[in-house]
Amino acid sequence: MNELMVTTGEALRLLVSFDPALWEIIGVSFRVSLTAILVSLPPSLLLALLLARVSFPGRWLAISVVNTLMAVPTVVVGLVLFMLLSRSGPLGELRLLFTQRAMIIGQILLAMPILTAMLHSTFQSLDQRAWETARLLGASWFQALWMLIREARFGVIAALLAAFGRIIAEVGSAVMIGGNIEHFTRTITTAIALETLKGEFAQGLALGLVLLLLALLLNVLLGVMRGRGQQTVSV
Repeated sequence: MNELMVTTGEALRLLVSFDPALWEIIGVSFRVSLTAILVSLPPSLLLALLLARVSFPGRWLAISVVNTLMAVPTVVVGLVLFMLLSRSGPLGELRLLFTQRAMIIGQILLAMPILTAMLHSTFQSLDQRAWETARLLGASWFQALWMLIREARFGVIAALLAAFGRIIAEVGSAVMIGGNIEHFTRTITTAIALETLKGEFAQGLALGLVLLLLALLLNVLLGVMRGRGQQTVSV
């Protein structure tokens, strides 16, 4: 019990004293995940709108594939990318393996199914006449899309928060294609795994507290977004 108290106190000290090594790891994690989310959003919006508003052969199959991809383990994504980006792989010449760019690609592949599935549900819940009316009034395709996004803004924000929470907390893909390189590709989750194996529990616990606080914040924001979305619908 005393050891736990000491470790917890040391973890809190690392956080409040802005330990450079600790906050460097946090910075890498947020930089990679925020970049992945921003890159994932535009294609996810377009794909979700296509699935929600356009009828085409195999549409139900495409929706099923998107929903299935949400459950793909992160380590499988990491394995596939490792095979593609390794020296003997078809994309080995790009030299992306064990870089932040490779980690961003992995997180994009993890984020897009979540964003697409949630945005698809959001667009389906909107009044079909809103899109048709905008188009009849002369709005371009992108203007009509922007109108739908504004109408579904709370659902879009909720999808972004959910996807961000998923990718920043993943470890399988980050380890396999990032390599957990100090000062370069070491993220919160990979650092926790490493420090635990080394028996250095203070830094691992400090990083775990960051993830816990982030999860709490994201869940609070999701609750607020859902509440505002329901109020908007009721009005």
